[in-house]
Amino acid sequence: MDLKNFKTYLYIFGMLAVALTIFPFVAVDYWWIRIFDFPHIQLTILTFVALVVFFMRFDLKRLNDYLFVTVMAVCLIIQVWKIIPYTPLADKDINDSQEKKSGTSISLYAANVLQSNKKPELLISDFKKMDPDIMLLVETNKRWRDYIIENLPETYKYKVEVPQDNTYGMLLYSKYKLINPQVKFLVDKDIPSIHTKLLLTSNDTVQLYSIHPTPPMPQHNSRSTDRDSEMMKIANLSRTSTYPVIVLGDFNDVAWSNTTSLFQNVGELLDIRKGRGIYNTYNAKSFLMRWPLDHIFVSAEFRLIAIKLGQDINSDHLPTYAKLSFEPLKAAEQQPEKPSERQLKNAKEQAERVQL
Repeated sequence: MDLKNFKTYLYIFGMLAVALTIFPFVAVDYWWIRIFDFPHIQLTILTFVALVVFFMRFDLKRLNDYLFVTVMAVCLIIQVWKIIPYTPLADKDINDSQEKKSGTSISLYAANVLQSNKKPELLISDFKKMDPDIMLLVETNKRWRDYIIENLPETYKYKVEVPQDNTYGMLLYSKYKLINPQVKFLVDKDIPSIHTKLLLTSNDTVQLYSIHPTPPMPQHNSRSTDRDSEMMKIANLSRTSTYPVIVLGDFNDVAWSNTTSLFQNVGELLDIRKGRGIYNTYNAKSFLMRWPLDHIFVSAEFRLIAIKLGQDINSDHLPTYAKLSFEPLKAAEQQPEKPSERQLKNAKEQAERVQL
């Protein structure tokens, strides 16, 4: 390939990079717009490589060259700006626990098992090794429920089971007492969420929301309306809860999207990833095309002891695990910013777009 054609291809990639960088800021919920939120890390790497290759192969001689470099540099800055909060270069949302004595803790394990997965023994092995206090499993049908029950340790005395064959089944198992557990269908009669309070060993009560909203994909929904509505309904519940809050599950949305950012702001929640790492959970079957879809958000009463991903369980998702320390007396040290009136209005409008 001659240099002239090679430069043309770089220019074409530059125009594509601009479009893909701008698309996530467009305030529409069509799936083919929202899907560009996902491969942000990959786009950032490609933009950086394109800039480096351009400087290695070409001199800046023409106006087009300067324009290309400037536009690509701006794109790269915007892309890095969205990723930086999920690296150790940024401040942590939730501080590390400094408790030297064994205090009140709660460990969480969430996994999208892939309903068609024929190797459930891998999941059993992983969660037994992790030994969490709370385990949430999504994409679970009756076959999965029966297998889990056969292999579930006796320490999990409490449960909420909603097995379904539509890939939105949900199973919740707990060592801690569940208070008034409820299964709610916030946006669709076939898509459950689990709302329950937990009684910790310290006799403190915590509110838990477990969710798995539908993704914006042509085979599911042509728009992200349902997903966004469910997330905003949960955000409003979190903000107004009189108890400390934990939200976990497969959000079908990446950590840096405008929707998840609004969810966090309106819910007045902390992201355990920020300042630590991206912890990509999907697609477990692809090394290159991975992004974080499974999340754990908490209110300011918690501090982090540990966060990690689980092993390969033959699903398209990797499990996520976190161990939290309950330290309500230190909540004032890491309070999230209050949402603005504009954010509250935006969340309210999105929440009300879907009503059962």
